[in-house]
Amino acid sequence: MEKCKILVVDDESRMRKLVRDFLVKQSFDVLEAGDGEEALDIFYGTKDIALIILDVMMPKMDGWEVCREIRKESKVPIIMLTARGDERDELLGFELGVDEYISKPFSPKILVARAEAILRRTNQIASDDILSAGGIELNKAAHMVSIDGENVELSYKEFELLAYFMENQGIALSREKILNSVWNYDYFGDARTIDTHVKKLRSKMGDRGEYIKTIWGMGYKFEV
Repeated sequence: MEKCKILVVDDESRMRKLVRDFLVKQSFDVLEAGDGEEALDIFYGTKDIALIILDVMMPKMDGWEVCREIRKESKVPIIMLTARGDERDELLGFELGVDEYISKPFSPKILVARAEAILRRTNQIASDDILSAGGIELNKAAHMVSIDGENVELSYKEFELLAYFMENQGIALSREKILNSVWNYDYFGDARTIDTHVKKLRSKMGDRGEYIKTIWGMGYKFEV
C-alpha cells in the first residue's frame, strides 16, 4: 500500500525534524519546506499530497498566504500551527478552509493523532482497519499481524490484546480496563491471565515486545 504524503512547512528546522520523525514512525512519507514559497513549489510539483501541516509565522510568505494560494487550486486538508493562541487567527483559519488548528507548543503525538483522524475522515487511510506502529502492522479485517513485513502467528486473544494496545498508544492501561475491553465484562477469571497473555505476546514479537511496558502495580502501556 502506498504511503500517504504529508508536507510539513515550518521555518524552524528543529520543529520540522520533530514532526517528521513522529510521522515517519507512523509510516507516512514526509516532505519538508522551510518557507511559504518553497511549500508552494513542492505542492505544485508533487502529486498526491494528502495533508499539509503549515506554520503561520514564516519568512517570504506566511501560512495564511500559502493557505489562500492552495485553496484556489485544491481542497487538500490543512493543519495550521501557530505560536499565537489568538481567537482571530483561529477564525481566519477556518474562514480559509483550514481543517484543524493547533497552537504551539503542542504534543507531536497529538498532532499525529489529529493528522490520522483527518486522513481517515477524507478516506485517505483505512478507517481503523490497519494499525501500524514501529514496524508492526495489524490488519483487523484480515486478522493478520506482521513485523517488518514478516507474518506473526498470534492466538485470537493475543491479537485482540495487541490491537487494544496499539489503539491506545501511550496510555497507561490498568489490568481491570484491559480485562473489561479485551475479555469483556462477562469474564470472571483472574486478572493474572492478562500477564500470561502479555508474556506470550511479547515473546512472539521478539525485540518489539519491549513496546509493551509494565507499569508496576497497575498494568501496561504500549509505547514505541
